[in-house]
Amino acid sequence: MSNRKVAIITGSATGVGAATALALAERGYNVLINYSKSEAEARASDAACRAAGAETLLQRGDVASDDDCRAMVAAVINRWGRIDALVNNAGISTFTGAANWDVLDTEVFNRIYAVNTIGTFQMVRASAPHLKQSANAAIVNVSSIAGALGIGSAVPYIASKGAVNALTLYLARELAPEIRVNAVCPGLITSRWFVDGIGQDGYEKLKAGYEQTTPLGRACTPEDVAEAIIWLIEGARTVTGELMLLDSGVHLGRAARVPAASKA
Repeated sequence: MSNRKVAIITGSATGVGAATALALAERGYNVLINYSKSEAEARASDAACRAAGAETLLQRGDVASDDDCRAMVAAVINRWGRIDALVNNAGISTFTGAANWDVLDTEVFNRIYAVNTIGTFQMVRASAPHLKQSANAAIVNVSSIAGALGIGSAVPYIASKGAVNALTLYLARELAPEIRVNAVCPGLITSRWFVDGIGQDGYEKLKAGYEQTTPLGRACTPEDVAEAIIWLIEGARTVTGELMLLDSGVHLGRAARVPAASKA
């Protein structure tokens, strides 16, 4: 068994997943880097983690496949004999707009649910028996304010992340006290995910609007989200079942300012 702690991070080729994998590698974890399509980026993420001193496994797998989920866990156990942290970051959407129902079909809905929600459950189910052997086991699900506020890129994405949030609460009860289970719920993240979905111009307009209307006036970087994930893994020993909003205050809304009384 490895003397170093071990983490599985799904969807860790780019964005939040890659930032989290590197942050864990820098903190002395061995990491499994997972990808489904972005092999070149996954290899770059893997190389960065090795340069930080970690041992790594690079494994292609679709979390919608239970066989692939079990294969990832088996690979980690065969290599290092332990799992201390699971970060369920793999996720997909369709950028049709939440109000554009007519373009949705059952296949799209099912595929988004299969990755975002069922994939999260399958990874937890495969990992839980091994996580329970860790002295400070943690699962962090990367959700979204879409699931907390009912806003987002498309109805199936909103619904799938709402399901992830509910699943987080269930798992926190079911897996206690051996495993802490929490979720982070970012708002806009400055990664290629939005650019790929809505194009550079659309992303720049979205980001500008976000920065102008949110109380804190800034979008999350992947590193911001990774920092919160690291805290939930390494600290937060009395925190479980938490849905942490990382949205610069979007959930607060835009309260109307009461004008000062006019002078008589």
